[in-house]
Amino acid sequence: MPQEIKIINFGGVNCYLVKIDNGFILIDTGFSKKRSDIEKELESAGCKPGNLKLIVLTHGDFDHSGNCAYLREKYGAKIAMHRADKGMVEYGDLFYNRNVNFLTKALGKIIVFFLRTSLKENDRFTPDMYVEDGYDLSAFGFDARVIHIPGHSKGSIGVLTNTGDLFCGDLLQNTKKPAKNAMIVDDEAFDASVEKLKQLKINTVYPGHGKPFQIEQFIKDQNQLKRLK
Repeated sequence: MPQEIKIINFGGVNCYLVKIDNGFILIDTGFSKKRSDIEKELESAGCKPGNLKLIVLTHGDFDHSGNCAYLREKYGAKIAMHRADKGMVEYGDLFYNRNVNFLTKALGKIIVFFLRTSLKENDRFTPDMYVEDGYDLSAFGFDARVIHIPGHSKGSIGVLTNTGDLFCGDLLQNTKKPAKNAMIVDDEAFDASVEKLKQLKINTVYPGHGKPFQIEQFIKDQNQLKRLK
């Protein structure tokens, strides 16, 4: 059966609350400064302490991981993510395990300073479990599996349901049209991840930023770009 998906968007960042038979799965958690907002959204959907079964973190950036530690404490949910991004959430290091140059790092620090947001010390955490490519989430009542799709970060993952819904984190975005995320730190890994997605049975893509879209639309646009090169 198709899962019921609730899109929670605050500050341009998407979190996805998926209704399963015995509770809920939350994919990403948003900025910590939006904590009260996401709590209200969870409560309005009937998600309460005890029935949030799992938090899946698509990658370690603070705009996606900001409420993980708090929600784990309040709702009793385990946190799952890829090991390659663990330093982002354990140390609050935006550039952990990312191959970026000095200028990019400096720009990132300036952005963090002016936004006055990051993964603050009391919001840092150690995940309960690390998941790899192909990890089956059915043990949590979620008919889906983990897809490792690096490019935005080395530990970026997607979640693909058995009905063809893909939660892709920040590999792709759809703020204007379906496209490559604005921050890709490894173009070769990105291309390999896109090729992997083309081999899978995917219908709707739910990105970390922007509106859901059909995978065919993105692939068509990508093919046109390649022909123009």
